[in-house]
Amino acid sequence: MTAIDDLYNLGTSTWLDDLSRERIATGNLDEVKKAKSIVGVTTNPAIFASAMGSGTHYDEQLTELKEAGVTVDDAVYAMSVKDVQDACDLFRDTFEATGGKDGRVSIEVDPRYAADEAKTIAQAKELWELVGRDNLMIKIPATDESLPAVTAALAEGISVNVTLIFSVERYQQVIDAYKDGIRKAAANGHDVSTIHSVASFFVSRMDTEVDKRLETIGTDEALALRGKAGVANARLAYALFQKEFGAEVVDKLPEGANKQRPLWASTGVKNPDYPATMYVTELAGPDTVNTMPEKTIDAVLEHGGVDGDTLTGTEAASHEVFAKLREVGIDVDDVVATLEREGVDKFVDAWQELLDSMTARLA
Repeated sequence: MTAIDDLYNLGTSTWLDDLSRERIATGNLDEVKKAKSIVGVTTNPAIFASAMGSGTHYDEQLTELKEAGVTVDDAVYAMSVKDVQDACDLFRDTFEATGGKDGRVSIEVDPRYAADEAKTIAQAKELWELVGRDNLMIKIPATDESLPAVTAALAEGISVNVTLIFSVERYQQVIDAYKDGIRKAAANGHDVSTIHSVASFFVSRMDTEVDKRLETIGTDEALALRGKAGVANARLAYALFQKEFGAEVVDKLPEGANKQRPLWASTGVKNPDYPATMYVTELAGPDTVNTMPEKTIDAVLEHGGVDGDTLTGTEAASHEVFAKLREVGIDVDDVVATLEREGVDKFVDAWQELLDSMTARLA
């Protein structure tokens, strides 16, 4: 038994926030899965940009794609789809053993479509068909324009990972989109027990932005609040999850419907002064997922520190943290707006970097 197993017994599934052709081809992904008790995988444009931008593992497929005369966009998605298919196949046993809850692999729609509902839903459907694995999840950003696409995808029977969530208010909209989509899926004749969803709440980025502002304020009261916003924000999200997916509420959803689990993303610490495991051990509890870079997984395995449910019953203390942040001058609404804007921009930049790199290699 390891600390990752302890997390799982508490109800927190650990997914690996990384994927590459090299991991798959060398057997590393299978090794990590078995040795470190990993039960899922998430990807994003930055991960694929890093994976495809180095090494030789994509050369053979890239040569075939060049000979076929495909566009750079189609080439990038063809390589991404192949990696995700292979990862889905590798985690198929986990998927079956957990009744579809885990063993999931996520692939993201083009981040340039974040403000275009029609393009987002069209690509979500396309990727679902291209990958052709029922343990896939399609990542859709929680922007104003893309939230209707979340509902539409679920209504088509597509499992969805709703990403880039930074506030409890936005999370409420995500939950509403999920419930609406599940009801429509049932009305469309889909077996809703096969449709799963997670809501990806970004944690460390909240601390990075808030800490920067606290240091600018510079008072003792402000500085004492560094490193507290990210965990408190996630805990408030969990309190909302418990209210929105309690037994009485779930009973009102179509029979067989699953809870949309909170997923803690961006859980590698950005500040080296903070414990490497703080976004794991402080966010452990039932019905959750934590997707971690391997460095964070290794830190959890090395240091442990998992000490029971650290989510349930933390709502009041978390509200107090945000009250103190506002008292010292932190504009929380502006923090969230900044993070939402930068979150999309960072993925767009990573995607463009990947397209530029592949354009050069195709040439």
